[in-house]
Amino acid sequence: MLVFLYYAYYVLLAYFYIMIVYILLSWTPIRNSQFYRILGKIVDPYLGIFRGWIVISNIDFTPMLGLLLYQFILSIIARAI
Repeated sequence: MLVFLYYAYYVLLAYFYIMIVYILLSWTPIRNSQFYRILGKIVDPYLGIFRGWIVISNIDFTPMLGLLLYQFILSIIARAI
């Protein structure tokens, strides 16, 4: 069971970094590239849940909420390891 948690933690951690790259690239012209669309297909199933909850003056702050919740889940798994 511990080995499963170990591998799950690192897979989820890689997904966390992919989400950060996706959010950072959304501020650049790369947003119109095929690479960005592929990242979007990977990340949207999770971040799409939070989309549109906290919007202030055309800026969507919900990815931050999603990342905070995701980080909380990662910390729970890290403590279990």
